[in-house]
Amino acid sequence: MKKMIRSIAYRRLLWRGRSVNAGSILSNSSVGSELLAGYNNEAVGREVRGFSKKAGSAIPFEYSPLFQTTATDAVDETEYKQILPSSAVETVDVDGEEYLRVPGEALRVLSSTAFADVAHLLRPKHLSQLRLILDDPEASDNDKFVALELLKNANIASARVLPGCQDTGTAIIMGKRGNLVLTDGDDDKYLSHGAFDAYTNLNLRYSQVAPIDMFTEKNTGNNLPAQVDVYGTKGSEYSFLFIAKGGGSANKTFLYQQTKALLNTATLEKFLEDKIKTIGTSACPPYHLAIVIGGLSAELTLKTVKLASTKYYDQLPTTGDATGRAFRDVAWEQHILKITRNLGIGAQFGGKYFCHDVRVVRLPRHGASCPVGIGVSCSADRQVKGKITKQGVFLEKLEEDVG
Repeated sequence: MKKMIRSIAYRRLLWRGRSVNAGSILSNSSVGSELLAGYNNEAVGREVRGFSKKAGSAIPFEYSPLFQTTATDAVDETEYKQILPSSAVETVDVDGEEYLRVPGEALRVLSSTAFADVAHLLRPKHLSQLRLILDDPEASDNDKFVALELLKNANIASARVLPGCQDTGTAIIMGKRGNLVLTDGDDDKYLSHGAFDAYTNLNLRYSQVAPIDMFTEKNTGNNLPAQVDVYGTKGSEYSFLFIAKGGGSANKTFLYQQTKALLNTATLEKFLEDKIKTIGTSACPPYHLAIVIGGLSAELTLKTVKLASTKYYDQLPTTGDATGRAFRDVAWEQHILKITRNLGIGAQFGGKYFCHDVRVVRLPRHGASCPVGIGVSCSADRQVKGKITKQGVFLEKLEEDVG
């Protein structure tokens, strides 16, 4: 019994990897003298100190970003339009280094213009995918009917009188502010004010409800609050992604807590096919489907789902490495796209085009967890990039001439 207790105490020291003497822990214990009987403290101390030193020195620190969006040969082909000139911002010298100072009004104008655009306009790529359905001899009549109606709808919305969808969405803003960019610190307020301007000045529905108590709610009357997340990064640019996320597609965001047992071809394929079917058609297909396998936390998995569905992570590398970097699995993207086209659901009424495309992102995970996230961007595919540089304020060009 004494031998077993001594062994347990020793293993605990080794597990903690601390450079301590066993006697310092046990000397004040009521059983210390008993445990230390026949116990060579100096020998244990040397072994534990050796273990700690080895563990601490064998692995050098090397930082590797989780999302390496520049680690691929893919080129970001985003086209921008200038909405404010260089005079809308200014450069200042701080200790011999040039900084970009961004006034709040520039943030407000960028945000308001972004939400005005996404309410009425779509990306050219999305529209071209609708056109491809019309040209595909394998598309069902139902697929073609839906695609044509969506193109007609996009054409009407591009006149900027009525929005492309009656659910004009929650205003979501993600910003990445370079370390050489200065603001007065109220970025969230100015960006929210811009969203307020767009929703209150245009024919856009107010969808946000405020809880007065647990069961009583009241429409906020201006579509606020907006979801604003601003991150720090390197450089002298302030970049943005603006999303108008409707309730239908948001409701089709799912998290499944799985295990390593999922990570084989047959099991993963069956799992994904079963779960994709449950998305159904209530969120208005054809969809841009995003699937994330893994994740350091549940919230990271779901955040990656949302960004992947907007094509934000299209420039990720297409292979993983030992550091745990995120990557796109393009082979599985094509495999899952084929699965969706064989489901028979189609663009709402039966057919081939349940999805326009698929994005699959693989993330690192805790060994005891394997979260899986699934989500969509619907036929109202509303997102737009923005950026503020020394040259002025810019917004991604969306298609204004749908015809």
